[in-house]
Amino acid sequence: MASITPHKDGYRVQVKVGKERDSLTFRTMREAKTWGATREAELRAAAGKPESEKHTVGAMLTRYSEEISEKKEGARHEQLRIKAFIRDFPNISGLLLGQLTTPVLGKWRDARLAGFEAPDGRKVVKVAPASVQRDVNWLRNACSVARLEWHWMQHNPFEGFRHPGEGAPRDRRVDPWREVRPIVRALGYVSGKAPETKSQEVALAWLVALRSAMRAGEILTLGDDTLNLADRTATVKHKMQYQTKKPRVIPLTRHAVRLLKPVAGKGRCFTVGSDSLATLFRKARDRVMVEGLHFHDSRAEALTRLARKVDVMTLAKISGHKDLKMLLDVYYRESAKDIAARL
Repeated sequence: MASITPHKDGYRVQVKVGKERDSLTFRTMREAKTWGATREAELRAAAGKPESEKHTVGAMLTRYSEEISEKKEGARHEQLRIKAFIRDFPNISGLLLGQLTTPVLGKWRDARLAGFEAPDGRKVVKVAPASVQRDVNWLRNACSVARLEWHWMQHNPFEGFRHPGEGAPRDRRVDPWREVRPIVRALGYVSGKAPETKSQEVALAWLVALRSAMRAGEILTLGDDTLNLADRTATVKHKMQYQTKKPRVIPLTRHAVRLLKPVAGKGRCFTVGSDSLATLFRKARDRVMVEGLHFHDSRAEALTRLARKVDVMTLAKISGHKDLKMLLDVYYRESAKDIAARL
């Protein structure tokens, strides 16, 4: 039975059924008794239900965002994606977890690929399969955590789910004479000198990426506390560090060390932000009329070159890949013609 006690200018109702508790305050005794009886009946009815009938998809995603996503390196971007999912798909977010099935996920996938009208009237344009796959990754992980760790679900809604088809991996190589030199010159970089402008920092970051296979975000975090030129190593955070509990240590080539020496004495080697880096690089690339080149292509180019010098296990250690198939299919871009020329 509900417990009702005087509280300030009204009454406080406390209800307990098993391990579940709830309380609320009301102005009159009548309101307090009515709510207490109703809430107690609700808790008793819910006590015999499985967890999948007590929690909604939205509640699962909110908890996942606060407890799991928050610990990831890319927390902000993932949390924004989760908020967008809850906002744009209230019909799915409002479902009980037991109602989240493979057909429901299939309709969500198709809506993302084709474009749809959001509940607030916005026209949401269609996105590439790769973008949908990124959402699939965190949503599948959220369901896995809810099922295996929280025991909120008894089934796997992704069993039988057809993943969005992705295009063939990029095979774009970077030409050192026709592309690297013109872009570096357009950014105003002077070899051997510390950058004085943001554009020069972008040029140096790109050259370091081509020599180290580091990501842009990793390069921009380099400083006194992460860069050790004596050991030729860089210690950087990575997106799975919330699980491994330790950063990634990257071995650096002599070329990368030579490039970083002019900025190694600074607290932070680079002051340019990731968004500015992408914008400045894109403008310089377009100015010298280089087509189809991304900053991230430098990572694949560096790994392809390093593959000629080290074995595959060492290459995976440099790149940080746990999946060698990903390393082979996506980041090793030497063509059959190039391989045949060396045979």
